[in-house]
Amino acid sequence: MPIVVIGAGAWGTAVAVQLAGRTQQGCVNLWARDAQLIRALKQDQENRRYLPGIRLPQQLGLASDLAQVYDLWRKQVQAHRQSQPQQSLHGVVILATPVSGLEEAATSLMQHLGPAQPGEAIIWLAKGLALGDAAQAQSTADLKWPHEIVQRCCPGWPAAALSGPSFAQEVARGLPAALSVASQQLQWARAIAQSCHGGGLRLYPTDDLIGVELGGAMKNVLAIAAGVCDGLALGANARAALLTRGLAEMSRLGHSIGARPQTFMGLACLGDLLLTATGDLSRNRRVGLALARGEPLADIVRQLGHVAEGVSSAPALLALAERAGVDVPITATVCKLIAGQWSAKQAIVALMDRNMRDEFEG
Repeated sequence: MPIVVIGAGAWGTAVAVQLAGRTQQGCVNLWARDAQLIRALKQDQENRRYLPGIRLPQQLGLASDLAQVYDLWRKQVQAHRQSQPQQSLHGVVILATPVSGLEEAATSLMQHLGPAQPGEAIIWLAKGLALGDAAQAQSTADLKWPHEIVQRCCPGWPAAALSGPSFAQEVARGLPAALSVASQQLQWARAIAQSCHGGGLRLYPTDDLIGVELGGAMKNVLAIAAGVCDGLALGANARAALLTRGLAEMSRLGHSIGARPQTFMGLACLGDLLLTATGDLSRNRRVGLALARGEPLADIVRQLGHVAEGVSSAPALLALAERAGVDVPITATVCKLIAGQWSAKQAIVALMDRNMRDEFEG
């Protein structure tokens, strides 16, 4: 099945490597805006900038001309549709950008491809929730969920989120991983999962898209908090308490927006939280570790060299919770930390000094 991956960062490259390693020549193409990066990928057969140490499979196509790669993909999809008419899915575009770049990527897709043809679908990899241009969200329109961005920019296209516990290095190496494929149309989630699973990647379809998206956004914020906890050497007890209360916070907010309770025990929520909050490959956890050392956020982000979605998602999630009347003390604390209003030690004191309440009250 023809696949084009838009965005050659660590995660986009990892997904492209994973999928291309078990397909025919040219079925999977990876696009990057930076022509110099694509030249380096072709020369080195490795993405040394974002995913060093991972050999790119010979079958993987590499391109920086967006019109050309979309034209090739559409022709491949048409051929696949003619040769395998019994299948429901004939081609996928994977948008491998952070939330901040998703609107541009989706708009560009629509400009080049127009309406979806039979059997074409979109997958996005972004995990986050963004505020609009206003400093504080004043209406529902100010909050941008990934699925809302894709639906607005690409009306009529079947679309799904791929989310769950997944470090790019491990996925690219073919190590076992299990992820959720979430779509409001369950048949498309199932079709995508059926077509893309294999090679160490096990995919589980679900139609609780809002729950999966919330988990993907909120686990990054909680991972920052976990990094602070470990950076201050508060111990295993404190980390366990933080993650448990963080999951409760996620569940309360999810319930208020219509997510299913069982989703928060699944891969995209509990699974991704455990990985991101405890694994040292986690960018958001590394942000928390650096905040605990007293480093300014601007310096942390610059040295990281990659997007840490929790930094931008935290104020958006807090705005969502305040609008819903849901108490999210850990998220609120992370917001104060990244805004420079509290030090790491002040944040811990504030959390520990909160008024007593029943465990499942909030």
